[in-house]
Amino acid sequence: MSALCQKRNSSIFTFRRRGVAYVRGKAHNSLMPPFLDFWFDFASTYSYPTAMQITPLAQQAGVIVRFRPFLLGPLFKAQGWPSSPFNLYPAKGRYMWRDLERICFDLDLPFRQPEPFPQNSLLAARVALIGLSGSWGEEFCRGVFRAEFGEGRQIDDPTVIGDILSQLHIESAPVLEAARAETIKAALRTQTGEAKQLGIFGAPSFTTANGELFWGSDRLERAIAWAKDRR
Repeated sequence: MSALCQKRNSSIFTFRRRGVAYVRGKAHNSLMPPFLDFWFDFASTYSYPTAMQITPLAQQAGVIVRFRPFLLGPLFKAQGWPSSPFNLYPAKGRYMWRDLERICFDLDLPFRQPEPFPQNSLLAARVALIGLSGSWGEEFCRGVFRAEFGEGRQIDDPTVIGDILSQLHIESAPVLEAARAETIKAALRTQTGEAKQLGIFGAPSFTTANGELFWGSDRLERAIAWAKDRR
């Protein structure tokens, strides 16, 4: 491996949590800039347009965004759903796909309905945790969403994940190896458990420093405003 690759990948082997903890009603450090946690599953349809626009919108408001990937499957099972509600209720599913197509058109985002749906997001989420502990996590997340909902690719395929990493000039082999580590598996389980404890039941969701929960892509701007004005 070249010195450049070693430097570029030096942070991928150790997972670390960034940011401050918070409790409802009071941020631990009121002097810190306002922040907003963005909770998403890569299989979540409405998380796609959210992921593609949340960072510039938050930057305009002076709010720091923290990407928080988790798995919806365990939360759905806890609610008695064996699959996405968009599959369980066909009329709702048909509306969602057309609505997502309209949203993508308005935002000038490519759209292609993936098959099957929902996709297995486990590998992508583990790799995202590695990237988010370094400097390339957010771009990787957007790349996964673009590949899945913009190109209709299979995000559980290591080749697809490797292609996304290559586009970011990240050597894929050591990252994919690191994604199999028990520390990363445990980190994703912990993050999913934290989402459940926060009362999250779907994606995208947003939580503020004082514990407010917002759900749905149509609550994005409201969540940013709340994070900014009521930190």
